Amino acid sequence: MTADTGKDVTLTVVIPVYNERDTWRELLRRVQEAELPRGVKRQVVLVDDASSDGTREQLRDYAAEAASSAGEPGAYKVVFHDRNRGKGAALRTGFAAAEGDFVIVQDADLEYDPRDYRRLLEPLLADRADVVYGSRFSGRGPTGYWKNYLANRLLTGLSNLTTGLGITDMETCYKVFRRDVLRRLSLEQDRFGFEPEVTAKLARLGVRIRELPISYEHRSHAEGKKIGWKDGLQAIRCIFKYGLFV
Repeated sequence: MTADTGKDVTLTVVIPVYNERDTWRELLRRVQEAELPRGVKRQVVLVDDASSDGTREQLRDYAAEAASSAGEPGAYKVVFHDRNRGKGAALRTGFAAAEGDFVIVQDADLEYDPRDYRRLLEPLLADRADVVYGSRFSGRGPTGYWKNYLANRLLTGLSNLTTGLGITDMETCYKVFRRDVLRRLSLEQDRFGFEPEVTAKLARLGVRIRELPISYEHRSHAEGKKIGWKDGLQAIRCIFKYGLFV
């Protein structure tokens, strides 16, 4: 049991997967081995967004293995999209399947380290936050390539301007939510517009958002990174759409 709640709680890890045949198994191993606070169980939900590089077939095999294992029922779920719909759509699917008290977003690449889960959960377990963002930039200099760093800082600055928040990394993957907070959000962005949309809507709710520093290992487009300049333009549109007009 957790010292703060006096009862067992569950963290659901939602992992959107698209063409990650070389990384998702290693990522899943790291998720499984990540140490959690005492009394916190884990549920893992993988959402395949119609991968075309062999990932889908690997996940079908894994789903069959998980279904036949003697593990706790529902501890591992694999959901398949019939067509590629985007990260935001995959996250909505994962959120709908989540059963935990808390929900964290985890990319299927190896940029983010699940060993950060324990630290990110602490403010939630202590009831000092409703949502925790893991910041790649809090107290640190540039992380990754300069153009990506500058783009992230620009988008975060514009987001803060329209929401009144003072966060340092709006575009971070690591966002941990109380599931009851997620249930209050009506999300609609299918691609990477999810980040500014969810941030603006959380700001509108007036929930307690806290940031904590995390580790980060940037990968290049040659290594499989999928976000591009068009997604940056869409993010700007979403920042003003949801930050000013919702």
